[in-house]
Amino acid sequence: ANRLRNEYFGEYAAALSRMAARVIIENADSIKPEHETSARLVLKALVSNGVAMSIAGSSRPASGSEHMFSHALDRIAPKPALHGEQCGVGTIMMMYLHGGNWQEIRDALKKIGAPTTARELGIEDKYIVEALLQAHSIRPERYTILGNGLTPSAAEKVARI
Repeated sequence: ANRLRNEYFGEYAAALSRMAARVIIENADSIKPEHETSARLVLKALVSNGVAMSIAGSSRPASGSEHMFSHALDRIAPKPALHGEQCGVGTIMMMYLHGGNWQEIRDALKKIGAPTTARELGIEDKYIVEALLQAHSIRPERYTILGNGLTPSAAEKVARI
């Protein structure tokens, strides 16, 4: 987005957001429901992302293609899942598209007990594929890994990871 559309990129905000993600990934084994220590870890990550967004002047450091995917699911799925759960599954898929370590994200979410697949979200594959096809149009002014959209075959492949 910065290179293609000259969108602002702040290294400090990006580093803060990356740090928040690392805290969750590296402590996934200890994040459990109704544990005060878990709540503190998650709260630190959320506050760090809030600060990153304030520095950037937009939600960009903590909201990208995974959120666009979640919002597309909200529009088309008869019974969408929770926003955070959809974003978690979306994060796995978007990291796959980036060529990054999507397995690390999947494994961390599994340890926490969060859904990692469409089936675990309780959403049929056809809606996941359709959300992947529509997600780029949710915020057309915001360039992401989804670019101008995925092909149907690419969306089907991503939905199956």
